[in-house]
Amino acid sequence: MGIKPYQTYLFDADGTLLNTAELIFQTFLYICEKYGGFTIERSRVTGDIGQPLVRQIQLYLGQLPEAELTPILADYRDYQLGIYQDYLSVFPGVEETLRQLKKRGKGLAIVTSRKLETTEIYLKTGRLYDFFDAIITPESTLDHKPHPAPALKALEMINGNSRDALFVGDAHFDIECGQQAGMDTALVSWSLNKPDSIQPPPTYIIQEMTDLLN
Repeated sequence: MGIKPYQTYLFDADGTLLNTAELIFQTFLYICEKYGGFTIERSRVTGDIGQPLVRQIQLYLGQLPEAELTPILADYRDYQLGIYQDYLSVFPGVEETLRQLKKRGKGLAIVTSRKLETTEIYLKTGRLYDFFDAIITPESTLDHKPHPAPALKALEMINGNSRDALFVGDAHFDIECGQQAGMDTALVSWSLNKPDSIQPPPTYIIQEMTDLLN
């Protein structure tokens, strides 16, 4: 199926634009060994990528009082910022595609479950930051993916229309968020999630990011 042109494009960050799976796994490996006393499996971590950090930590370490959770979150952040340059990369075709969409006058936004600080650092490291008109993170809305609020907030900030917008992501959190916001959706083929496991199914499955330019 060919991909029709849209006026607005929303992108997830981790696993869609930025290859951060190993970075995230290494950080949770450290956190779970230090605070939980166990070695977490890679498949468990990668299957949960796309959720807000607090929710994912609570999946592994349980519901913790704020006094215990706060230092763990800080340790997670500090550890990841200490190793990210060894693991962070941008997926092929991403920079070219964003540059061309920008030249065509399209509205571009990030909708991510990653906190704003590291989102900005990683986008700048990958030379992607300046392409975006808005960056929606967990600090932006009370509700988070798969709730439609983050996508609707992005559309509001860049004057986008859901009927002429595409949400591009790598997980069911992204597809469900976009669909509930009334948008078409695209799943990237380099997702760690199998396409037939994504429910509801996306409008498109793209093999390369440059497919958005066709």
